[in-house]
Amino acid sequence: MSTTQPSPIPSPPEGQDLANVPMKFEVTPIPVTDFDRAKAFYQRLGWQLDIDHQFTEQVRAVQFTPPGSPASIQFAPAGADRLQRLLLIVGDIEAARAELVDRGIEVSAIFHALPGQPPQPGRDPDGGSYVSHAAFSDPDGNQWVLQEVTERIPGRVQARTISDLAALLHETAEHHDAFEKSASPHDWWDWYAAYADARQNGDTPQEASVSAGRYMADVKHVVASTS
Repeated sequence: MSTTQPSPIPSPPEGQDLANVPMKFEVTPIPVTDFDRAKAFYQRLGWQLDIDHQFTEQVRAVQFTPPGSPASIQFAPAGADRLQRLLLIVGDIEAARAELVDRGIEVSAIFHALPGQPPQPGRDPDGGSYVSHAAFSDPDGNQWVLQEVTERIPGRVQARTISDLAALLHETAEHHDAFEKSASPHDWWDWYAAYADARQNGDTPQEASVSAGRYMADVKHVVASTS
């Protein structure tokens, strides 16, 4: 028997004064007491080590990125309170938890709860989005929470209209023209995909062109002539 009642995902309020300039949240510091111990833990999670550099005797930069995440973490000397309920969004909480367990991570049992209600054991019987969770902590007590999201809050991911998509494709075609004229034969859709992805992530047309060219060179091994 279900212990929770399905709750419709609310739409965002209308008439918001939204900013125009993209501001992508990419990094948050987390307090750790031992950089090497913390590094070993996050490597065991299978997260990507972006950087580990000793700038000075006192200053060391360590950054990790969870798989598929646009945001990263950086180690900071402990002193602040430990962070709690750092959310890791997953599409299948059972599979995500199982992989962590296989990697030797101590993870709580799966539980479900709606806001204002006590947690109940197991995955949400109704399969509600944002309702099912599991938690684990790093050696310093920073808490991470897996949250299963299968349906997004309306408006959380901005939808594009057909005219928006047409305009983006037209812009992409115009910027691809210069690359196509100076590059060896290649599949245009690879450049288009890289360019459109960069634009949708907030890059300017010039930045997106550079990103697409870099993708073609690094992944597809197609380089445009600079002569």
